[in-house]
Amino acid sequence: MIDTPTGVLLGQFTPGTPEWDAARRGLCITATEISAVLGLSPWQSRFSLWHKKAGLPTPPFPASPEMRWGSRFEDDVAEEFAERHPEHPLTETGTWQHRDRPWQRATPDRFHGGRLVEIKTAAHPEGWGPDGSDVFPVHYRCQVVWQQDTLGLYEPAHLAVLILPYDYREYVVEYDEGDAKIMRHAAAQFLNSVEAGERPPIDGSDATYQTIRVQPNGREDVDVEISAELAADFDIAQQASKASHAELLRARGRILDAIGTGYRAVHNDRRIAYRTVNPDGTTHSLMPYRSAT
Repeated sequence: MIDTPTGVLLGQFTPGTPEWDAARRGLCITATEISAVLGLSPWQSRFSLWHKKAGLPTPPFPASPEMRWGSRFEDDVAEEFAERHPEHPLTETGTWQHRDRPWQRATPDRFHGGRLVEIKTAAHPEGWGPDGSDVFPVHYRCQVVWQQDTLGLYEPAHLAVLILPYDYREYVVEYDEGDAKIMRHAAAQFLNSVEAGERPPIDGSDATYQTIRVQPNGREDVDVEISAELAADFDIAQQASKASHAELLRARGRILDAIGTGYRAVHNDRRIAYRTVNPDGTTHSLMPYRSAT
C-alpha cells in the first residue's frame, strides 16, 4: 500500500458512474479543474467551471474522438511504462482528497512506487518537447502538481504520453511548493466566489459562450434594452471579425500557393498545416495542426 501522507482515499470509482460524478461534484476542485481556475484549460473556462460548481446549467461535455481513444489507449500506455520501469509495480489509484482541505481532490492514473504516473495521448506533437525534457502542456503540469500536493507525494512524478500513432515519450514533473501555494490560493478564492454568488467576467472562450447559451429557458417576444457600451462592443467585434477573416483567408491562400501539390506545410520541423484534396486533385481545404498548449 502506497503511503500518502496527506491523501484520504474516497474510493475507486469508474469514470462516468454516479459515484465518480458525486466525488467530483460540489464545492471542490479536482486536478483536471485547477487549470480552469487558473485560466489555463483548453476545455473549460473559469466562467463555465463556476456555473458547474454553483449547480447552474452547463452544456454537456462532448466526448471527442481524441478523448474516447485516449481512454482506450490508457492501459496500453501504462503497459509500456511498466515494461520500461520494472523496478516497481504499476498500480491503479482512486479518488483522493487532502486530509486538511477536503475541497482539494485528485484522481491520479497510477502509482509507481511512491510516485505518481499520469498517462496521456495526444493527436499532434505540438507543445510536447523531446522525450525526457520538461517541455509539455502547462495544463498537464498544473494537473500533476495538484495531484502531488493533494496526496503529499512530493517526489518527481512521471508523465507518459503516446503521441499518435506510435511516438511514446516520458517526462518528469517536479513538485514546486510555490506553484502549489498559488494554486491552492486561487482555488480557495474561486470556491469563495461560488459561495458568494460572484460570477466571473465573460471571456472570449467557447466554453464560456456555450455556458451562456444554456442559461435561458424559453423565449419571450420582448425587446431588451442594452447599454451603449454593449452595443458598441458588439459592433466593433463584428467589424474586427470580418477583418480577421479576410486576413486569415489571405494567409491560407499564401500557404496553399506555397504548398502547390504538396501535402504538409512545415517550418523548422514544425508542422503548420496540411492540405486535403477532392477526388479530382483540387484542394478541398487547408487544415491547421492544432497546438496542444
